[in-house]
Amino acid sequence: MNDKLTLDTEHLRDRVHQYGKLKSVTEFKELFMIAVATMPYAFVVNRMLVPHAIVGGGLTGLCESIYFATGTQIPIWLSTLVLDAILLIIAIYTVGWKFCVRTIYGVLWLAFWLRFVPIPQVADISDPFMAVVLGGLFAGLALGLVFLNNGSTGGTDIIAMIVNKFRHLPMGRGLFYCDLIIISCAYFLPEVHSIEKVLFGLCFTFISAMAVDWVMNRTRQSVQFFIFSQHYQEIADAIMTQVPRGVTILDGIGGYSKQPVKVVTVLARKNESDKIFRLVRMIDPNAFVSQSLATGVFGQGFDSIKDRA
Repeated sequence: MNDKLTLDTEHLRDRVHQYGKLKSVTEFKELFMIAVATMPYAFVVNRMLVPHAIVGGGLTGLCESIYFATGTQIPIWLSTLVLDAILLIIAIYTVGWKFCVRTIYGVLWLAFWLRFVPIPQVADISDPFMAVVLGGLFAGLALGLVFLNNGSTGGTDIIAMIVNKFRHLPMGRGLFYCDLIIISCAYFLPEVHSIEKVLFGLCFTFISAMAVDWVMNRTRQSVQFFIFSQHYQEIADAIMTQVPRGVTILDGIGGYSKQPVKVVTVLARKNESDKIFRLVRMIDPNAFVSQSLATGVFGQGFDSIKDRA
């Protein structure tokens, strides 16, 4: 009896160690992706927008305005650091420290790339409209990757979070109002002073927002798992604690063997599939797993139920 208890304890300790290792690897991957994804966004700002004197939305757009208003004396990276630091101090006391940890990390990397990506005298893309279109796509894809990896570049995201807490203003609407004010006010800068450039800024913000939505929506696809394994309880516990997703354990009977079997069924997001497969493989490499796309999943943790009449 004692030997069995010792083996179970050691088995549990090994599982906890493996889960901790998996979590550490995932966090490292996310932090690495945040650091890498902020680079193309900084490239778009410094080499596509600034040379054409086009001000985009967000705090970066405000920092562009400061850059032009001071005759390029205050670099964009410096004002980004200062303004984000002020907003983060306010956010720590209003929204909470948990939201700010990865935001600080993202802000530091964005400021780093803004500092070391040079601003050319002549734009790499001579046509401002093409610069806006390509820049919006690249910026949106970069921000989408940051968000997918649980990161943030701060800026107007922080303002929207703070306002949302006290005024219950939807995040999307809050961000839209901030971007509209920043881009519209840029019209009064001598370098910008053009309705055309203001419209370019609005187009850039719209295209980048669409690109972010495209990246995010690809991960909103849902999948359904049926997992057949003798270690069904361990697999169910691992999925509930590590993904985390709710599971249902079904009773079944083998059509050929006539033996009772347990089936773990899970509904999850498509981007969570790899984590579920890793957990199953770690616990039972011989498990039989079926994965299929779910055309619509509604309820807690997924999309809200809408009236389709």
